Amino acid sequence: MNTGDAYTGSDTGPEAEGNGGSAKQTEHYLPSASQLNSFIDYLRYERVLSPHTVAAYTRDIKRFGDCLGPMTPNSLEQIDSLHIRQCLAQLHQSGLSGNSLQRWLSSVRAFFRFAQRKQWLNADPSNGISAPRSARKLPSVLDVDLAEQLMGISGDDWLARRDRAMVELFYSSGLRLAELASLDVVDLDISEATVTVTGKGRKTRTVPVGRQALSRLKEWLDVRDQKALDESVNALFLSQRGNRISHRAIQQRLSQLSLKTGLGQRVNPHQLRHSFASHMLESSGDLRAVQELLGHANLSTTQIYTHLDFQHLARTYDKAHPRASRKMKNPPDK
Repeated sequence: MNTGDAYTGSDTGPEAEGNGGSAKQTEHYLPSASQLNSFIDYLRYERVLSPHTVAAYTRDIKRFGDCLGPMTPNSLEQIDSLHIRQCLAQLHQSGLSGNSLQRWLSSVRAFFRFAQRKQWLNADPSNGISAPRSARKLPSVLDVDLAEQLMGISGDDWLARRDRAMVELFYSSGLRLAELASLDVVDLDISEATVTVTGKGRKTRTVPVGRQALSRLKEWLDVRDQKALDESVNALFLSQRGNRISHRAIQQRLSQLSLKTGLGQRVNPHQLRHSFASHMLESSGDLRAVQELLGHANLSTTQIYTHLDFQHLARTYDKAHPRASRKMKNPPDK
């Protein structure tokens, strides 16, 4: 869904027949188009969520409306916990995973909190409801030797320089794909050896850049301006056309490079982020520091990496990261 378009409700009602029958208009379809559009505006402009996240919330609430249709509540106030539990049961029976059910319920909760704030209802019917949980998968990580092998990209043309800089920065600083793709040249501070990234919820954080990554970035900056389409292009990493490189292009390039360097597997950007976190924790054991470096809002998100056997405690970024030899300025407090 294009979150910039107003929701009309006409394409999501449970009344649409899939057996060749004509669509029948439902008199009470909840939430209403105006209510859902207000919620979308709240997500976009107050919570400042990404378009992908807003679209996911919207799909979840529309799915809730589809489920509510046969139950025919006439207003939000008439929706109770039983309605939500019945929808959860239906979605579970349809084969949705525990993670998908958790996300759906989180979206529904967010909508009802918003509805209470707007005084559309008095009580939140989603309180006290939990969804089935899936077993949490451990992240796939590269060992240090394979990570080092991936960094061995050969060549001295602009493409090789760009690729080396991207891969080194992914692994050096644990960036998300969207964070790396959105970087501008001004976000990189060569003198301080740091990069300022914009993460989820438009939150910014400044993270260290290791010596090897810094060297590769300097090599890339030496030729970047020659490739830029014009002076108005601020992006740090460019496509072959001289514009900002896309998420998809980065994913494809990393997959190609992982095979080209002989890893025998396709590596994705999130795998490099996982590897960064795992290798940092193996060396430092400092979960709080890694949480801050990764930009995790909750420590529980970072705790998935604690399956590792900690080797020794090191407070500095230089000692913790296998490809850095500089001290971390103002390391995060535990």
